[in-house]
Amino acid sequence: MTEMAKIISPVNAAQYAERPYLTEAEAREAVKQASAAQKKWQAMPLAQRLEILERAVELLDEQRDELAEELAWQMGRPVAQGGGEVNGFSERARYMLDIAPRALADLEMPDKPGFKRYIRRDPVGVVLTIAPWNFPYMTAVNTVWPALAAGNAVLLKHAQQTLLCAERLQRVLEQAGLPKGVFQAVTISHDTSAAILKEPAIRFVSFTGSVRGGQSIQQAIADSGQFAGTALELGGKDPAYVRADVDIADAAVNLADGAFFNSGQSCCSVERIYVHQDVYQPFIDALVAETRKLVLGDPLKQSTTLGPLVKASAADFVRGQIADAVKAGAKALIQPGEFPEDKPGTAYLAPQILTGVDHSMRVMTEESFGPVVGIMTVASDEEAIQLMNDSEFGLTASIWTRDLDAAERLGREIQTGTVFMNRCDVLDPALAWTGVKHTGRGASLSEIGYDALTQPKSFHLRLPSGG
Repeated sequence: MTEMAKIISPVNAAQYAERPYLTEAEAREAVKQASAAQKKWQAMPLAQRLEILERAVELLDEQRDELAEELAWQMGRPVAQGGGEVNGFSERARYMLDIAPRALADLEMPDKPGFKRYIRRDPVGVVLTIAPWNFPYMTAVNTVWPALAAGNAVLLKHAQQTLLCAERLQRVLEQAGLPKGVFQAVTISHDTSAAILKEPAIRFVSFTGSVRGGQSIQQAIADSGQFAGTALELGGKDPAYVRADVDIADAAVNLADGAFFNSGQSCCSVERIYVHQDVYQPFIDALVAETRKLVLGDPLKQSTTLGPLVKASAADFVRGQIADAVKAGAKALIQPGEFPEDKPGTAYLAPQILTGVDHSMRVMTEESFGPVVGIMTVASDEEAIQLMNDSEFGLTASIWTRDLDAAERLGREIQTGTVFMNRCDVLDPALAWTGVKHTGRGASLSEIGYDALTQPKSFHLRLPSGG
């Protein structure tokens, strides 16, 4: 009997779709096809590759309404916010296509009499991208589009919850004229994923997911005897620091969004906030007011701004963090009854703000991936930095201040991949997306993002005498 991957919708806890898993033999054949197709794709002129990839972006953009509804059913994002996924996808894809001629150009060396010297960027070969469910298009595009632009073939394994997204990407790429085999959406189990990591043709693996998942990939590659490269974006527990000179209203609006957008299910969601004692209570009051404006409910309704978590067990995990914190002395500022759709045992969970917390509590140290944020008061910049750095993770951190010099000075001390000032939970494709500590290794986007997807080849040519 064929094993099936099933999507259980968080909207109603019913099955939404199912697809058969590839067998190990079928997955290995997909790798073989990708390797063969990649050589012809690499030989195609860059301008022609970019034209195909741009057309695919246009096709996806035309499907935004259909895509938004499909996303709501798969992972619970409100349809009113689904278009943002397309916007983010398009912005990142187009930026990486725009800079490709420059990023992939030969690096010419200064003249040296009698020699011609340059460095060429060749594609690495076959890239395996393992993408998560929380932002299925925006996370996948970070490596898929630049990998294809550089001349690689790509296998995309989406999380089971959003495997229809990978299929949609394959359709638009094929419609745009991408040669068969260059991009393949593969529905494979964890065991099959580990097996194909041993294939010599797999030269790079991009993974977004848990710390444990990243460790498993590193171990599988090491055990395979191969030397595939990796980019791993793993856990996060991103902090914010609200300084005494802050614009309170602006910070409250943006931090409410940073903590609760997508029901807090973002790698760079704000999960802990440190507020200077001089503005602590006014900020708390403003943040609570903004949070109460959220509408928890059916993500298929345009009025909904806060959908369910991806599954009931994820909501139960966050409820457990909140209960443990309250038991240890924290104060919950939002009553679940303010959000009638909050029902224990379901994926629907009210947003929560906790005060009276400290770093002995799980909610301040353990990734929540849900609509909860803990807030502590601090007396100085130094105390805020110490607490921000007291984490095993480091993806992003935000500083809320009117003082640019202070933001840059403090930013240099924060152990993180991205420093924000007066914004959060956002990504600029011109900047490298990267993390430190247990958040992972490697970088995507920006010109740096092309480095891991290409192999430098040096040409050291001694010219004939008299040439």
